[in-house]
Amino acid sequence: MPVKQITVFLENKCGRLANVAEVIGDEGINIRAFSVADTTDFGILRLIVSDPERTYEVLHRAQFAVRMTDVIAAQIPDHPGGLAQVLALMDEAGINIEYMYAFVAQVSGDALVVFRVENTKVAEQLMLGKGIKVLSGEEVYNI
Repeated sequence: MPVKQITVFLENKCGRLANVAEVIGDEGINIRAFSVADTTDFGILRLIVSDPERTYEVLHRAQFAVRMTDVIAAQIPDHPGGLAQVLALMDEAGINIEYMYAFVAQVSGDALVVFRVENTKVAEQLMLGKGIKVLSGEEVYNI
């Protein structure tokens, strides 16, 4: 059930992020969620897109430093403490969360959160076992 995430390493200079968005947009690929982290010299852009394989290909062809990784997209109850409950489950199971970010959209009144963890399969099984909906790649790409 993992979702494919595109990661792009960018020089921290004017226009680089716009270049990525233009390359993706010109291919008719829709961005579903994104996160940007930066330092003085470079940035890391993480994307969930409508077509991850094609996105990887077009960005690679455009000579961006790009890679594809598996992440988990889960519906988290959108109420005070909802995220804390899920994070506590992960902590109790010894699952390290490398990073996470949220989607812009909601599904069924729940928040959508992307998790990058050390062991995707173990984390997915834990969430499913506790009644947390884990979305498939196709569900996420078509939001």
